[in-house]
Amino acid sequence: MGRRNITHVSDFILMGLTDSEEIRLVLFTLFLLIYLITVLGNVGMILIIHLDPQLHTPMYFFLSHLSFLDLSYSSVITPKTLDNLLTSKKNISYMNCFSQMYFFVFLGATECFLLSSMAYDRYVAICNPLHYPVVMSTRRCCSLVFGSYLIGFMDTSVNVLCLTRLNFCNSKTIYHFFCDGPAILALSCTNTHDIEIIIFISAGSTLVVSLITISVSYVSILSTILKITSTSGKQKAFSTCASHLLGVTIFYGTMIFTYLKPSTSYSLGKDQVASVFYTIVIPMLNPLIYSLRNKEVKNAPNRVMKKKKDSK
Repeated sequence: MGRRNITHVSDFILMGLTDSEEIRLVLFTLFLLIYLITVLGNVGMILIIHLDPQLHTPMYFFLSHLSFLDLSYSSVITPKTLDNLLTSKKNISYMNCFSQMYFFVFLGATECFLLSSMAYDRYVAICNPLHYPVVMSTRRCCSLVFGSYLIGFMDTSVNVLCLTRLNFCNSKTIYHFFCDGPAILALSCTNTHDIEIIIFISAGSTLVVSLITISVSYVSILSTILKITSTSGKQKAFSTCASHLLGVTIFYGTMIFTYLKPSTSYSLGKDQVASVFYTIVIPMLNPLIYSLRNKEVKNAPNRVMKKKKDSK
């Protein structure tokens, strides 16, 4: 392609989910409500875990970081989406677009390995309960969390560095409601084959390694639970990991559906519906899943209030 056709793009246009003004207003109201619940739910979860000494255990340490990731994850995407739904201006600057994509990939990859760490924690708690305090020491928990953030940083660095090498010519329209990697790749006027392979290997290895860790952990957990003779013992053991298993299934199900499939050009449709689910809805669901199915979390506000009253 001629050198004169390759120009630097200063901004992009996010096409969003729909052109209908009525539907945009409905979506704005719905997404705003979901975002408020997400913020309240995740901030509330972090505060409750911090204030209640009974929740100062490895499982809730990981859960507080999951809430932080979900809160950040949603805040990277939702405010700009709400702005685009409410106004006719759909432009996003080149820098803001790549910043949004950078943090989106960083937080998503970090969450993958944090969920793996949580699965490992449940494996140790159920399969090696006597060694649990030693194995899941404070140092081990901090190392697992730090490792999750480090892998997320490495993953997003590879993705964004590859995508910044693309030339977009005069292509500015992103057929999505946020700056997603595949949607950016579809705009390029240069050959993206090598970059697609690098990104696929990077993102695919993140998903596969974390999924293998989770799968091995839960196969071992299931094997241990089946060996328990009492029904109440089985129920208690299963209840300790049911919430995490549900959260993992929802998160990975939508991610695999969206990304681990043959590459196609993005158009408004089922890809966007899946993206709405894992970028906007799932961050709201996680605090509900982990609180509604957990007696310790549900009783935590009462314990915190009682402690404050007693201190007075």
